[in-house]
Amino acid sequence: MAAKQDSSVLPAALQEALAGFTRYLTAERARSPHTVRAYESDVRSLLEYAAAEGIAHVPGIGLATLRRWLGAQSESGMSRATLARRAATVRSFASWALREELLEENPALRLKAPKRDKSLPGVLQQQQLLRMLGDLGESAQEGDPMALRNKAMVELLYATGLRVGELVGMDIDDLDPDRRTVRVLGKGNKERTVPYGVPAALAVDDWLRRGRPALVKTGSGPAVFLGARGNRVDQRQVRSVVRAALEQLGDTAATGPHALRHSAATHLLDGGADLRAVQEILGHSSLATTQIYTHVSVERLRQSYQQAHPRA
Repeated sequence: MAAKQDSSVLPAALQEALAGFTRYLTAERARSPHTVRAYESDVRSLLEYAAAEGIAHVPGIGLATLRRWLGAQSESGMSRATLARRAATVRSFASWALREELLEENPALRLKAPKRDKSLPGVLQQQQLLRMLGDLGESAQEGDPMALRNKAMVELLYATGLRVGELVGMDIDDLDPDRRTVRVLGKGNKERTVPYGVPAALAVDDWLRRGRPALVKTGSGPAVFLGARGNRVDQRQVRSVVRAALEQLGDTAATGPHALRHSAATHLLDGGADLRAVQEILGHSSLATTQIYTHVSVERLRQSYQQAHPRA
């Protein structure tokens, strides 16, 4: 192996390539800031490894370097899911570098990563959700603006299956109270319209009438949900609210807002919703992504059968 060198500062050519890739993700692919940061972190890890091997330019990164880098990640204890994601990111980077003529061929095409563990997403039972929403409703009865907001956010997350980024990006004009729909700007700046039910409509209306006016400031803008200082609520605050509500249940391992998205999708399918309708509601570009929720429903059916059938 080549002599190691300090990789804390990337060689100029590698730094320039990393900057070009992040600009491409932002400007051409319209990736969210969170996704861009994740991609940048993965590619930086590879480039720092390459720099430590004495490689100063992108053309010097071949399949052998990619394999050694991925092997080092595995030896550090990284999960299969993370390794698979990092390998996919590097394939995207190599494809971009090929188009930019930084590479003459794509070495990442033959890079194999371990398959992801086939774990099903955490799903809350409907009774658990009713309890959680009931607890949030009791907290909101006194009219505290933050409690009204928290109730409305969780109701809307479960009612629509929205991603957290989509929720915090909502403006008041995106809501259509008469039709009970919300206009959502999802991944890749793709717009979709998602319906929501009466409980979420009541909670959102209560927040807009009694909660939001108490927090709104001159610079609040049109954001639906606000933080304590009157600014648009951020993803960290939403995650904290949902995490606390789930911990309060005490009988679920589900964590974070994505559990509400998983639950919404699974309950829709359990109730007989068409798979393509659920795909549209969730904003999945591929039906294959939505199909994982059919596996969740089948697993729930199997568990119910084993618990209830006398000859299971």
